[in-house]
Amino acid sequence: MEGDPVTLHTCHVKVMDNDRIQWWFENETSLIAEMNVTANSVTVNDNYDRRFRGRLEVNRQTGCLTITNIRTEHAGRYGVQTNHSIDTFIVNVSVRLPVPVISSNSTNCSSSSSSSSYCSLVCSVLNVSHVTLSWYKGNSLLSSISVSDRSISLSLPLEVEYQDKITYSCVLNNSIINQTQHLDISQLCHTCSDSVHCCGSTGAVIRLVLSALVGVATVIFLVHDFRSRRAEQDHARIPSPQT
Repeated sequence: MEGDPVTLHTCHVKVMDNDRIQWWFENETSLIAEMNVTANSVTVNDNYDRRFRGRLEVNRQTGCLTITNIRTEHAGRYGVQTNHSIDTFIVNVSVRLPVPVISSNSTNCSSSSSSSSYCSLVCSVLNVSHVTLSWYKGNSLLSSISVSDRSISLSLPLEVEYQDKITYSCVLNNSIINQTQHLDISQLCHTCSDSVHCCGSTGAVIRLVLSALVGVATVIFLVHDFRSRRAEQDHARIPSPQT
């Protein structure tokens, strides 16, 4: 798996006093590491191939080679030669897969009394290659789509009944690993009754606020009217000056 350390083992539990261990990549002339027990020396030739720079470690006790933070570019054929044997290793490196994302494509709610209403969903992944994206209903495959060598985005639609209680899952996999996202219908697919309940509560609050505003406006109007009448009455009681 990309990012993991990988250790290639020699046939030794412990190196001998006169051992000389050579590690190569792809062919015998491309030495990437060498250990000389007699000279008590370890040489790492990571400058020979820049892809290995800072990633190679040789265990002085066993002669094993460790590739740290491995990448797909490090996949291939490795070999080790000791005083007594030659061994080869085929290293495969798989890319970490993203977890699929399930989202709703439905713009309208469904009547809870309608048994034929469906919720439209889509499962998506970004920038993948050599993978298959699939929908499962329980353990049964419903649909799938694959991509080979190009790194692209994939999406796969699905329609489910709003009241469906069966487990659905979206799976992204390659030849080695997989990532699964389970569908929660109750979170992504809503009935009209849910919307009415939500929106009804909001509407009730709005109506309450409007009623309060109307009440305040009415009180202000009555106070203003009362003061106006009072002023008119007071003005009528004032006698006119006589000439």
